[in-house]
Amino acid sequence: MEKDQVPQDFGALEGVRKVLYATDENGNYTKVKTAGWEPENIALDQVWEVINEKVEAARQKVLAGKASPLLFYLEKNMLTKWMLSELTGISWFRITWHMRPSAFARLDQKTLEKYARAFNISAAQLLKPE
Repeated sequence: MEKDQVPQDFGALEGVRKVLYATDENGNYTKVKTAGWEPENIALDQVWEVINEKVEAARQKVLAGKASPLLFYLEKNMLTKWMLSELTGISWFRITWHMRPSAFARLDQKTLEKYARAFNISAAQLLKPE
């Protein structure tokens, strides 16, 4: 692709640019900033829609008392239980257990702080999802 043909279609990540390689007038590869192109932007919009739906479903489960706030923050931060286990040093099995509201309610402050640090929030925020 030639330098002047690099697409500049703004989409889901408006204002964010990435670098592609294109050929200049001499046929040499050069870096060119792009805002994206329409098919890529449509795909990103669809992915973000799914992610936002999962976050909202998790939030509703927490508000209904069917899950602990861990579920909400896992979805919001696009983490898995295994990733959270690596960040906190808590086994994924215990994390699964703590996703139950009754188990989460009995967590000590030290464990709450570990989770809060992993999500980059305070322990108080962890207890009350947005």
